[in-house]
Amino acid sequence: MTKLTQPLSDPVLVRPIKTQADYMAALAEVEQMMGNVMPGTPEGDRFDLLVTLIAAYEDVHYPMGAASDPISLIEFVLEQQGLTRKALEAYIGPRQRVWDIMEKRRPLSLAMIRRLEKGMHIPANLLIQEYQLCSNPNTETRPARSLATG
Repeated sequence: MTKLTQPLSDPVLVRPIKTQADYMAALAEVEQMMGNVMPGTPEGDRFDLLVTLIAAYEDVHYPMGAASDPISLIEFVLEQQGLTRKALEAYIGPRQRVWDIMEKRRPLSLAMIRRLEKGMHIPANLLIQEYQLCSNPNTETRPARSLATG
């Protein structure tokens, strides 16, 4: 076992995230710190630790898994923000179009992806993926086209 040769410079210790309240408090602190801390400083180190703890908590409590698709991600973001599909009308279009997208009857367009990225802060690279559209009795089941490959 090695001894710590230098005491922590920050008197306020970073605590483990054990509860939803701890998680929400850590998110709020990281949000305040974002863009306001410099790497290599005690505040920057605290920021890095908090982000690591948040990621670990999310991996356990909100697993996304490799099988996630853009629609599952949008559903997850809605749930986390306490929103309903109605909130998507500002980014996707009328209620019927939102329904078609969320039921995987229609693929996301590049314009929708851009609006979702800007308005809901969902990274476009996570929304630009192929996913299976639901079958329509009149057509074959087909993958949604990836905007990254054309």
